[in-house]
Amino acid sequence: MNHASQSLNTGDSAQTQLTSADPAQWPVAPGWQALVDAFFAGSTGQGLLQFLQQRLDAGAVIFPPKPLRALALTPPEEVRVVILGQDPYHGRGQAEGLAFSVASGVRLPPSLQNIFKEMQRDLGTSFPPFPLPGGSLVSWAEHGVLLLNTCLTVEEGQAASHAKRGWEELTDAIIRHVAEQGRPTVFMLWGSHAQSKRVFIPRDRGHLVLTSNHPSPLSALRPPVPFIGNGHFGKAREFRLRHGY
Repeated sequence: MNHASQSLNTGDSAQTQLTSADPAQWPVAPGWQALVDAFFAGSTGQGLLQFLQQRLDAGAVIFPPKPLRALALTPPEEVRVVILGQDPYHGRGQAEGLAFSVASGVRLPPSLQNIFKEMQRDLGTSFPPFPLPGGSLVSWAEHGVLLLNTCLTVEEGQAASHAKRGWEELTDAIIRHVAEQGRPTVFMLWGSHAQSKRVFIPRDRGHLVLTSNHPSPLSALRPPVPFIGNGHFGKAREFRLRHGY
């Protein structure tokens, strides 16, 4: 997700950037703990932590402050919808550990504006429909929407700077874990990167997999499946009502 910082109030840097490469400082819900511990105990996880510590020691500014926040706010047993992003916003004060979400007091990035526009069009809600005010999606996360980036850290002003450093192994495992549970779940896969994770979602578990272009202005209105007009929010609502949650 490539957006320059538009923060209105960044506040204390300790609250907006990573200060520790110790995963003990990144709490998660109990249901995720074994999966997370297994990852960081392995060679890929250890290599990732060493990389993060080296970058911090070199003075790199890394976002967000809590890379595993999505796993803290949305326990696995409560996941009803999964929305996949790519990597965190790389502008100071924007990323808050949830895909597409920005901290309170930050101007809405273009992709998030398009998400709200499609919700308004599809569900007939006001703009922005939820939450008010601003673009923090914490309330979504607390109500069963797993807002997961596939890479969980990024350096200031450098999109995808931590891609292929190990996070993908963890987030692929998270997707598989959710998909292999017995509860039918909605997966919203926007853009080719998110859609590449379709292979981790079994076709015989009753999941609803929704695909379209990414909400970025570069692709939101383009074929083959424009984001604007995809109807994903209405389809997700119908699916959840049909399954009683």
